[in-house]
Amino acid sequence: MDLTQRVLEQFVVLAEERHFGRAAERLSMSQPPLSQAVQRLERRLGVTLLERSTRTVRLTPAGDAFAHDARHLLEAQNAAVERARRIAHGTEGELHLGFISGLAYTFLPGVLRLSRAHLPDLRIHLHQHSSAELVSRVRSGTIDLAFVRGPLADTDALTLRAIEGERLCVALPATHPLADREQLRLADLAHEDVALPSLTALAGLAEQVVTACRAEGFAPRDAARADSLSGLLSHVAAGHCVCLVPEQVRSGALPGVTFRSLADTDTSGHLTLSVLAATRAGHDDPAVRRILGLLAVRNPEG
Repeated sequence: MDLTQRVLEQFVVLAEERHFGRAAERLSMSQPPLSQAVQRLERRLGVTLLERSTRTVRLTPAGDAFAHDARHLLEAQNAAVERARRIAHGTEGELHLGFISGLAYTFLPGVLRLSRAHLPDLRIHLHQHSSAELVSRVRSGTIDLAFVRGPLADTDALTLRAIEGERLCVALPATHPLADREQLRLADLAHEDVALPSLTALAGLAEQVVTACRAEGFAPRDAARADSLSGLLSHVAAGHCVCLVPEQVRSGALPGVTFRSLADTDTSGHLTLSVLAATRAGHDDPAVRRILGLLAVRNPEG
């Protein structure tokens, strides 16, 4: 006889009721099968669990101890079943989430706050890499979900979902003459030295910056390069150039750097960056679905 969940439930209920009739009623069974089940349990364990009389049931010391442990076993079983269900539904477990450095300022903390509020038992491991490295890791399965900027050069074996758009802004030295203006036009940078993003590490941003400038009729003057947003801002803080960066970078500004928004023009569509969620094509992960669902509620137009 195995110690099944049903057998444990029967004995625990009997231990609580101390009466075969009432215990059988709670268990939705008749009294004789319950009595027989307890007798088989005693034979299986080789101990006496109950002292029986015509009116009452009394637990032996062994029976009292077994009832206590049986309750814990049932609680552990129920917890294991519930935990498996939560994991299957994406509310518990571990998620490996990748992100590019430019999303660490406001976007990523927002994602983590949403997860913490709605999925408190989901443990998220963070991995920061370039977009190219992130999508490679998504394809290999070592990262479950990655937030990158579009456009991506290679989308093979990926499922991409647009999450939100973010405008570019101008970062310039605080002492720069253009810093006196409340707002700038992109064309105002036509004769400025510009720190440009790396074509490999920041490929999406690099393409967006060049495309936006060309749409305004000029090519940016390549004065410096950096493979991170902090590197671009360091060039600006040194006082010898300006750069274009995502708006959220404002919250992580270096001393000596000021930011100005860009006025709308006929080509303003080139000033908006796309934040994309990248997952492995054909791979359904309940936790990823829940994270993306929360973001969709937050950004219904994303």
